[in-house]
Amino acid sequence: MAMDIADISFIPVQVQLPADQAYGMAKAIGATRATTLVRLKLTDGTEGIGECWGLPTVNQAMLPLLKGYLVGTNVLDVEHVFTQIIAKHYHFGVQGALMWSISGIDIAAKDAAGKLLGQPVARLIGGINAVRVPIYASGGYLTTNSERDFEPQIEAMAKAGHRTIKIKIGISPTSDEQRVAAARRILGPDVEILVDINSNYTLDLARESIGRLVPHGIGWVEEPLAPQDLAGYELLQRWSPVPIATGEALYTAFEFKRLIDRRAVDIVQPDLSLCGGFWQGRQIAQLAMMEHLRLSPHVWGTAVGLAAAIHFVASLPVYPHAHNVPRPTLVEYDLGKNPLRDAILRNPPKPVDGFLAVSDAPGLGIEVDWDGVERHAVR
Repeated sequence: MAMDIADISFIPVQVQLPADQAYGMAKAIGATRATTLVRLKLTDGTEGIGECWGLPTVNQAMLPLLKGYLVGTNVLDVEHVFTQIIAKHYHFGVQGALMWSISGIDIAAKDAAGKLLGQPVARLIGGINAVRVPIYASGGYLTTNSERDFEPQIEAMAKAGHRTIKIKIGISPTSDEQRVAAARRILGPDVEILVDINSNYTLDLARESIGRLVPHGIGWVEEPLAPQDLAGYELLQRWSPVPIATGEALYTAFEFKRLIDRRAVDIVQPDLSLCGGFWQGRQIAQLAMMEHLRLSPHVWGTAVGLAAAIHFVASLPVYPHAHNVPRPTLVEYDLGKNPLRDAILRNPPKPVDGFLAVSDAPGLGIEVDWDGVERHAVR
């Protein structure tokens, strides 16, 4: 049948920056950006593109197993196959390569289905609720010389006119206060500042940091604790005068449910390239809506993952709001140097006035530049 999956291939892509251009977070600074693209073909020749988080070599090892289940499957039926896979191979777990790979395949399957049916992905996964989605600019990275590099990053954000920005903190509460104070001074009082600790603190340090940051006005504190510290998140959320955001390291709706059931978070942050693609992303969004929590997808990788996040957010309801939405759902837009964001598509999503357009073209609405992919492919 025309809608059956004929083949799935993984394409490892990587960018190596000069050592003096390395950037990152409190736990690590690196000069390498790597991910895995998914190319899914249907029997009629229709192709879909997706993106998997994680180590490309590990993802490649998973591909033969997954192809054995998926080749010959109707592209609209893949979610039932994914459920069989994680049920049968539960010893493999869901915190890693099995779910990374399923995530990318699901994104590619939805892209192919949309192209085949002549509909944008947002309409397939919930309906189009917005023609553009707001972003926050993610930058303010730690570097090998953060004292030198931090303020120029913030000045560039201010010059670009970003109204909501996120910066990396988490070295120490003292450093956190210094970085946020400098950002506030440069950006002025009207720009919303979000901060990201990347799980580098224990509960006591997170409390100390937040206490120091409150006078500077911050919109949320992201990943203040390790993702396994559910009890810590519950205590911190009860105490914190600032909203707590987390979820980029959580897999499937099962893990998010544990966090949400304890009301240990204010903003949930699934990453579609690892949590289970649109398949699990929709379920996570439903859990968040039922508990009246905000959501903002984590995006870190290529323009493919960014396009997926745009369609995801465009498909979500604004409940419990109606016409007046005081805090819209934001898509993360990474400002770090990353050719995988800009050079593998002919039409990479670009923010205009703080928004990303939702393509009404079939599928994800993106055009892959295969020459660009080839330049960054790892062979």
